[in-house]
Amino acid sequence: MTGLWRNPTARLWVGIAVAAVVLFLVAPGTLSVFRLNLLAKFLCLAMVAVGIGLAWGRGGMLTLGQGVFFGLGGYMMAMHLKLADAGPGGVPDFMTLYGDGTVPGWWEPFRSPVLTVVAIVVLPTLIAALLGLAVFTRRVRGAYFAILSQALAAAFAILLIGQQKVTGGTNGLNGFRGFFGFALSDPANKQMLYFIAAGTLLVMVLLVRLLYRSRYGELLVAVRDQENRVRFLGYNPALVKAAAFAVAACFASIGGALFVPIVGIISPADVGVVPSIVFLVGVAIGGRATLLGPVLGAIAVSWAESSLSESFPSFWTYFQGGLFIVVVAFLPGGLASLGQVWRRRRSAAADVDDAPAAPVAEPEPSTSGRTA
Repeated sequence: MTGLWRNPTARLWVGIAVAAVVLFLVAPGTLSVFRLNLLAKFLCLAMVAVGIGLAWGRGGMLTLGQGVFFGLGGYMMAMHLKLADAGPGGVPDFMTLYGDGTVPGWWEPFRSPVLTVVAIVVLPTLIAALLGLAVFTRRVRGAYFAILSQALAAAFAILLIGQQKVTGGTNGLNGFRGFFGFALSDPANKQMLYFIAAGTLLVMVLLVRLLYRSRYGELLVAVRDQENRVRFLGYNPALVKAAAFAVAACFASIGGALFVPIVGIISPADVGVVPSIVFLVGVAIGGRATLLGPVLGAIAVSWAESSLSESFPSFWTYFQGGLFIVVVAFLPGGLASLGQVWRRRRSAAADVDDAPAAPVAEPEPSTSGRTA
């Protein structure tokens, strides 16, 4: 049993099994409807963290603009829900209040639930792939890529605020009554949304696990560490990095789409620069180089934000910043590396205990009494 536990693959599968038991059995049986809905929100944010772990932890791409893709998925889902609530041929309420009472032509395809789901998966993935190819082909990386991605998040939030007639402006889109035919006011349907979020998150983790173990995963690490050498071997690093960036965008979009019916609102405050940085903070605290670390970090940061803001509404951001400083300074591998640190120290202590004692040298005979 001890030898099995020392196997990293065995530990990973045990961790995934424990997470499945907690998510599908323990949490629904012990949490109230409100707390379960809050956990579902945290799981949606963890989906974004899984993609960041792939792009940043394995690919070395510091993505500070995942709020863009989170917002794309969220707004597309919100558009469908508003149109569904308005009925066939109906107009969402905010368009009557802020606009001329007509639905824009680019809103109309989102009346279809099938087209909405396809757009949530395909559109952000395609945008990220094209953007990644354009950026990585020009060998933009490091801080320059981080600044560029953050600028996109800021521009996207400003665009949403300026188009109040079709996006709701700073108020965003809210007041949803149904979700693909299910009433959101029913606690049973809220629990169903939780199970959908939990299952989707586990599927994402397993998909990333397959990518890590594949030849593509090895190539992504090689591009991160020695991009010029990989290019010399005949591979195109831009394609490798763009693929990881696209997968991360897809995960963020799905997380944003599920976030909307669970929370009941999507606004520019959920997709701008600050949320994008918070996504990254959760991944860093959890451990960006591990599989489950980003998930644990995102949930921990979200839980801390919720609980501390309830107890210390004016100071909770300082606690969050202090947690980030402590982890970066004393635990660079994140919370997921706690087990490795403990095993390393335990192994070092065992080696010291098992080391043979140094032989004691016999004293040399004294020569003080000898005569020449």
